[in-house]
Amino acid sequence: MINFNVPPFTGKEMEYMRKAVENEKICGDGEFTGKCSRWIEERTGTAKSLLTTSCTHALEMAALLADIKEGDEVIMPSYTFVSTADAFVLRGATAVFVDIRKETMNIDENLIEAAITDKTKAIAVVHYAGVGCEMDKIMDIARRYGLIVVEDAAQGIMASYKGKPLGTIGDFGCFSFHETKNYSMGEGGALLIRDNKYVERAEIYREKGTDRSKFFRGQVDKYRWVNFGSSYLPSDMNAAYLYAQLEMADEINDIRLARWNRYYENLKPLQDAGKIELPVIPEGCVHNGHMFYIKAKDLEERTELIRFLKENGILSVFHYVPLHTAPAGIKFGRFHGEDKYTTRESDRILRLPMFYKLTEEEVEYISGKVKEFYGA
Repeated sequence: MINFNVPPFTGKEMEYMRKAVENEKICGDGEFTGKCSRWIEERTGTAKSLLTTSCTHALEMAALLADIKEGDEVIMPSYTFVSTADAFVLRGATAVFVDIRKETMNIDENLIEAAITDKTKAIAVVHYAGVGCEMDKIMDIARRYGLIVVEDAAQGIMASYKGKPLGTIGDFGCFSFHETKNYSMGEGGALLIRDNKYVERAEIYREKGTDRSKFFRGQVDKYRWVNFGSSYLPSDMNAAYLYAQLEMADEINDIRLARWNRYYENLKPLQDAGKIELPVIPEGCVHNGHMFYIKAKDLEERTELIRFLKENGILSVFHYVPLHTAPAGIKFGRFHGEDKYTTRESDRILRLPMFYKLTEEEVEYISGKVKEFYGA
């Protein structure tokens, strides 16, 4: 059976985790936590990167830094994981969903301005499949209306928009290092901060509301409880696991892109014949091979294709159920405008296996079975 995902593993993870244990500091902000944070800062150019226990927690910290309060509204796509909305709903905000662009599954930047009210506080964008949203227009809207922009770049590490790394364009960016992502620490994430003025507050929120980070730097002689916060620090053992992959980030990225490109070449004849649709990478966007998906004709065809592939030893999956159709989405949010593409396209999308150790031979086999299903 070819699994849909296999967590990345380079071979040095156990060695680094052992070193973390030998350092006798396996809690947060140890040697490897620092190495991972510096790697992100150097590779992206962000002012500050703070490793977190998950992308969910990075998003929650972004909501705190954006000062989201009861009654605020945050504009976002409905086609996203629940964490995008949860982070703001937890602060008492209403999630205002707008439709997506059919070709990228990203928020339609042309629909954002009409959804803005006097309660709007922020725009949360999601870079689906590591393909950047149209950030120039989104940032222009945010500037004109005085809104915070949070980039849910859970799938976006090593990808860019017009030369700018995803996660560094808005006020805050959030990476995921979940086991399904290109680089993994099992569960984990990172908050990227563009402006240094937010760093001290972020450190306090991350350290249970204390100024412990300043204490460790020798800036205060004792640390105190100075604000509310939570425990968003990952174990240094998790960071050690991740750092082994960040050291090989370019190699992993190149392999994923090679598999992605091979899928595309193999399946393009089906698109040319009008049987499926393939991903679109807009000009100016550099993606990271995070996922490869196809779009079937409709929900029924997709269901049959998933069944056929499973019978042939291939695990493929669909993706998000639009949030505005879910019980919590109805309770905590609303859809602004027409749902022209969100539900329809979510019913069509099918994700094929994509992971670091996926072989060329497996890609050929999977592609062949998809073509067989469509009689090609």
